Amino acid sequence: MRLSRKWATIAQLAGCDGLHFHDLRHEAVCRLYEKTTLTDLQIAKISGHKDLKMLKRYSNLRGSDLAERLW
Repeated sequence: MRLSRKWATIAQLAGCDGLHFHDLRHEAVCRLYEKTTLTDLQIAKISGHKDLKMLKRYSNLRGSDLAERLW
């Protein structure tokens, strides 16, 4: 059985229909931006992104978090 089918079964049993495995990567990258002071390059190294443009696509910073860092 392929991983994608196993993942779909796990997500369904957990009550998370529609949750895809790659959603976890997105969530993890967002949390790294929110909870750490790591640089873009460090987060890219951790997440395996080779292109910073792609990393920026995944990293949705909250406006309030960004404002806090400015002041």
